[in-house]
Amino acid sequence: MQDFLTGIAFFLIIEGLVYALAPRFLVAMAKLLPSIPEQQLRMTGLVAIGLGVGLVWLIRM
Repeated sequence: MQDFLTGIAFFLIIEGLVYALAPRFLVAMAKLLPSIPEQQLRMTGLVAIGLGVGLVWLIRM
């Protein structure tokens, strides 16, 4: 459970950094998002999940 909470904390830190350091970039990305096909967004999300799981697996070995 501690590892899970640490992961959530890191996620919040990274999200906060994006909002604090690059708010214009975030707004531009939000405007661009509707023009990206749903299938491409889904595939990008699945790839990100796969990379995340792979990294956790490598770190925990």
